[in-house]
Amino acid sequence: MKIALGDTRIGLLRYLGLWTAVVVVFALQAMVHDAFFAETWSIFDYLRWSMIQWYTWAALAPWVFRLAARHPIQAPGRWRALSLHVFASIAMTALALTIGAGVSTWFEPSSFGEQLLQFVGRHAAIGLLTYWALLLLQHSLRLRAERAQRMLQASQLAAELARSRLQVLKTQLQPHFLFNTLHAIVTLLEEDQRSAEDMLLRLSELLRAFLHDYDGQEISLRRELDLLALYLGIQDQRFKDRLSTQIYVAPDTLDCAVPSLLLQPIVENAIRHGIGRRVGADRIEIEARRDGDSLCIEVRNRNSTLEPDAAPADGAAGHGIGLSNTRLRLRELYGEAAELRLDMLWPEGVACRIRLPFRVADDIEADDDAPEHLPA
Repeated sequence: MKIALGDTRIGLLRYLGLWTAVVVVFALQAMVHDAFFAETWSIFDYLRWSMIQWYTWAALAPWVFRLAARHPIQAPGRWRALSLHVFASIAMTALALTIGAGVSTWFEPSSFGEQLLQFVGRHAAIGLLTYWALLLLQHSLRLRAERAQRMLQASQLAAELARSRLQVLKTQLQPHFLFNTLHAIVTLLEEDQRSAEDMLLRLSELLRAFLHDYDGQEISLRRELDLLALYLGIQDQRFKDRLSTQIYVAPDTLDCAVPSLLLQPIVENAIRHGIGRRVGADRIEIEARRDGDSLCIEVRNRNSTLEPDAAPADGAAGHGIGLSNTRLRLRELYGEAAELRLDMLWPEGVACRIRLPFRVADDIEADDDAPEHLPA
């Protein structure tokens, strides 16, 4: 069972325990006072008097908290609420004194009137102070609850803003890839209709996977490679024997969490700046390994170069919306814990190197409908 104290709820046993502590403290204080200045009584007498006084306030305190919650002393209406609480403190103290005097007559030989006079003389001032102390306590609890609510709302708004920014970046990647693929299909329709049909089938499967699986921001590396296989199958139809791929993935990295659609724009960028612009063949190499607390992923192509003005010393540069958005997504998801850089290879080629926090994707559900690798 819980006691409602304004907007706060507290267990009955805990509530009674707090007031019992008050009873004991004031009983001991009265006994020590009388030991120095007056005749002392039995400890049970002091406890009985203290229990009558403070358990009465324990019964009235929920009403004080309710009044304080309903009429807070704050703008607008600060002075009206203050006047109401002045009247309520007097009325509540008078009620507490009356109840205390009535209960006390059961244990004392004097009349109710005599007990009431004693209670007024002894407890009127402390009763008023008790009301205002309870009022201040409720005010403090309300301010703390409001502060916690504001912090929660600010946290939720910040998280929603981050999700919205990441979603915008993802929606920029998909139309970019879709435009390039449709352009390749239109080109193939005049040269090889069978290959164009195969590309359309693979594209539809890839788009189905996009719509079905990727409402979240992270997936396992295993499923990311499944998506990449669909994309590479489309590019194999486009470039035929000119393009080859090699994938080196450490088994302990397959279940690691990575941003969804991480590899496709990077591989697309490698193909566009390699075989897409240069004659001859090209080889795309993809490697994933664990390095301590980090997951290291490299995408290399062997038929491109990195222009000097495109790669500053820190490797922060990157052409195209694919790499730019990938870098922004990594920054939003992992902050300084993630890194993406471009490096030259010898004797020719470019490597895109990514470092992420290593985290097994235990919370990402396996999907029986996840796309499987299609034959190239």
